[in-house]
Amino acid sequence: MNVMWRTLIVLLRARLRLRRDGLLPPQSVGTIRLTTLPTDIDFLGHMNNGRYASLFDLGRFDLLIRTGIWDAFAQRRWYAVVASSTITFRKSLGLWQRFEIESRLMGHDDKSVYLMHRAVVDGEVYTEMIVRARFLKRSGGIVTHEELFEAVGRPDDLPEIDPWVHDWAAASALPSTKAPAPSVWS
Repeated sequence: MNVMWRTLIVLLRARLRLRRDGLLPPQSVGTIRLTTLPTDIDFLGHMNNGRYASLFDLGRFDLLIRTGIWDAFAQRRWYAVVASSTITFRKSLGLWQRFEIESRLMGHDDKSVYLMHRAVVDGEVYTEMIVRARFLKRSGGIVTHEELFEAVGRPDDLPEIDPWVHDWAAASALPSTKAPAPSVWS
């Protein structure tokens, strides 16, 4: 339940920051500050590995609101889904530890948008997560990049996606929802 309260607080703060500071350029790094709570901790005394993805969602919400993408999506009844993600842990976050979540749009390919999230303490990266997201319409179907860029504009200065990101996306992909995907262990 505490992630629900954190979500509401992050959404409210993002709206306030948007009103106060205006829109962030899409290539900006969004930052929110959090503290590791007792409900985040596992039996080993550090942040549970499963909690990171939920907290990185908060960074993504903040970034989408402050860049105006959230409102553009809401008006068109679009939403984002995570197609794949990979997280790498470097150092543990302990109980009551203050940290920042940094979130940034990395770029896009012909099907997906890529984001990077980091848990950072005093400027040092503790954990990093790459996310490949797709955009869907509540009425059904996929939001094309043409529709996306018409709605939110296409940032001219987003960097090209590094080749390793394409390799990662291809290597981690499952078959499409229209193709068979039997659970067979070899």
